[in-house]
Amino acid sequence: MRGPVIETTKRARRLRQSDNDAESALWIELRGRQLNGYKFVRQFPLGPYFADFACRECRLVVEVDGSQHADSDHDRVRDRFMVSSGWSVLRFWNVDVLRDRESVLDTILAAMEQRLERTIDAPDLRFIAAEDYGEIFP
Repeated sequence: MRGPVIETTKRARRLRQSDNDAESALWIELRGRQLNGYKFVRQFPLGPYFADFACRECRLVVEVDGSQHADSDHDRVRDRFMVSSGWSVLRFWNVDVLRDRESVLDTILAAMEQRLERTIDAPDLRFIAAEDYGEIFP
């Protein structure tokens, strides 16, 4: 029988209640299909992980990270899991979301419209495309 896993739902709710300033600011822009009509959800469970934001239609995960995530092996393992599960992963720094939200939103749109390179590993942005990225058009 299908249905929510109670513990997963409770954890997702707790995570949503403890959003940081950058996550809250980005959620204001993404909720209610405000970004070109795409629907996003927060704290979306993927296997043992929770994505900060996810667009199911585009199979895109958006993560907003603080400096504690710099060169994080844990995040790389997590990204590999999500990509192997068919999700592309886009990571931004908190400071970029707070200072240059327009560019962040433009980059999210570019990823959803499959206009980004398959792999980007820059100091201020990381993107890893799922295997079928570029083959499916939303």
